[in-house]
Amino acid sequence: MLKFILNILKGVIIGVANIIPGVSGGTMMVSMGIYDDIIGSINNLFKEFKKSILTLLPYVIGMALGIVGFAKAIEFLFSLAPIPTALLFIGLIFGGIPMIWKRIKKEKINWLSVVLFLLFFALVIGLQLLGNHQGEAAKSLDFSVAHIFVGLGLGVVAAATMIIPGVSGSMIMMVLGYYNTIIGAINDFISALVHFEMAGILKGFGILVPFGIGVLVGIFAVAKLIHWLLQKHESKTYCAILGLIVASPYPVYVNAGVTSVSPLMIIIGIVALAAGLIGAYKLGEK
Repeated sequence: MLKFILNILKGVIIGVANIIPGVSGGTMMVSMGIYDDIIGSINNLFKEFKKSILTLLPYVIGMALGIVGFAKAIEFLFSLAPIPTALLFIGLIFGGIPMIWKRIKKEKINWLSVVLFLLFFALVIGLQLLGNHQGEAAKSLDFSVAHIFVGLGLGVVAAATMIIPGVSGSMIMMVLGYYNTIIGAINDFISALVHFEMAGILKGFGILVPFGIGVLVGIFAVAKLIHWLLQKHESKTYCAILGLIVASPYPVYVNAGVTSVSPLMIIIGIVALAAGLIGAYKLGEK
């Protein structure tokens, strides 16, 4: 029972991370030492259905709680104290590096490992710089045949980036110009359900169902690819993941909205950083 509750807590952290631009849910999975279990369970869902469902259930519950219950709270914390909040997530990210390093050390590090690290490090920085220039223009979606295919494609991209460590799905949606559109569609759909407005419900279905189908397709496709990479090239795959993770603090800090710095915020930030480091390290041991 204790393990189930701890896994729900880990799911909450993943859920919150997935909706914050610059923060990667995949990174949180790696930092807490559950990445292989989640990818393996998704990949073997139909082969080992009961075992996979029992493994994924607490994480899914936690993610739902994190997205629905804590999104506003995290948004409030970023507006109230951006530096400590950003440093808390940076601590959570870096706290998992010792676990990743153990995986990398299983094989001798060569030039290809270093190149993979640098390439994927540059990818995160490049995506953030691109997002700074292109993330403001929101694009629209409506219930049409063309936009059904757009929604499917966006869902695949969102799912892929959701489970690839170091790559923020929210940031990718911003780069593509659809972040506010999807978030707005979710909020409008919930509002329509509450007030039982059939026109709004149908419009929401028309946008979100294709997106949801794309998410499922993307999760299974990317999980199979990553599962294969971890089986065949574990050390090199984790070198690439490490590059993504080490670069992650840059987009986290940039998207935190820091406008001023005070000695008190720095002190609180250092405490939050330490709490994140210790928390991720301890959760990774469980």
